[in-house]
Amino acid sequence: MTSPSPHPRPLPDFVPGLELSRILYEEAVRPLLDSAYPGLRYAAARVGSGSEVLGFDTARSADHEWGPRLNLFLAPDEAAEHGAGLRRLLAERLPKHVRGWPTHFRHHNPEIPIGQMELTDGAVNHRVSVDDVGDWLRTQLGVATRPTVHDWLAMPQQRLAEVTGGAVFHDGLGTLDAARARLAWYPDQVWRYLLACQWQRISQEEAFVGRCAEVGDPLGSAVVAGRLVRDLMRLCLLLKRTYAPYGKWLGTAFGRLAIADELMPSLAGALAATGYPQRERHLCEAYEFVAALQNAAGLTEPVDPACRPYHDRPFQVLHAERFANALAATVTDPGLRALLLTGGVDQWADSTDFLGLNGPRRAAVDALARAVASDAPTR
Repeated sequence: MTSPSPHPRPLPDFVPGLELSRILYEEAVRPLLDSAYPGLRYAAARVGSGSEVLGFDTARSADHEWGPRLNLFLAPDEAAEHGAGLRRLLAERLPKHVRGWPTHFRHHNPEIPIGQMELTDGAVNHRVSVDDVGDWLRTQLGVATRPTVHDWLAMPQQRLAEVTGGAVFHDGLGTLDAARARLAWYPDQVWRYLLACQWQRISQEEAFVGRCAEVGDPLGSAVVAGRLVRDLMRLCLLLKRTYAPYGKWLGTAFGRLAIADELMPSLAGALAATGYPQRERHLCEAYEFVAALQNAAGLTEPVDPACRPYHDRPFQVLHAERFANALAATVTDPGLRALLLTGGVDQWADSTDFLGLNGPRRAAVDALARAVASDAPTR
């Protein structure tokens, strides 16, 4: 994919995208709806994809798919009846700009569906979507009603963050706020299972940092350390009940946690270390810090957070499987107890293309469950 082309005109001073969406709704969209569709029940929000929904946008974000954007939600029958007319009304009567930011989006490259703000004299190719909540949720997450255990495991945290983040400016339907409340965080049993799975990931590779170094592979040791740092960051977000965004924003989201300032030196030290002894020391500091966080959560009986040798090999590790097993023992849901500690879809897959496909995600989760069930007598 090519980079977005430069904006063709000077831009006004940066305004956070959520504030720009609020202005678009209050000063432009709401008056049009009140005039043309009096009495229409709807919800107005800025949710879904976009850095502004997570509060991470900057002036750089204005180069593509950022600007005066809004989500309108109608009841299903009214979305079918009025959706097309509403889109036409907005195209014809929206102001050409809001606080200097164009409401028209143009695709400069027809092969790449990326819109960039541009003033126009004609109809506005706007970014005000019109949906019903159920259809929109099915598109975003693959499910519109109350999620089952397998539904939760098939929904990437990035998508959950997009659905539950952003801002709702008006909810005359009540369904949008209710859906966001249901999805605000995992059910307790799913949360405990995912925590166990995240500790399991760490246990699988923590000894490799030393083993790679021992066989003369400093690059391999550093790469494994980087993977473990990423897993620890995601574990902290999970412990603090915060959906982890995808790679671009993982560090930003982690940095906003209250515990980040204390843990950051150890994580950064592990990444910056040029030798194994320093890398191991920083990782052990991080392991013990996060292990103490896990104990403080009170989800299990305390587990000794001190690092120790890896069996009879000269590597210091946490033996993170101790925390995985302690958490797994508190999972009582039969559907979750029947699974291996593989976890949610984005704990074992990180292809953006794959995670964007609702059907294949759910199919993969179901296939894992079936494989475990069919192998149960021999495991």
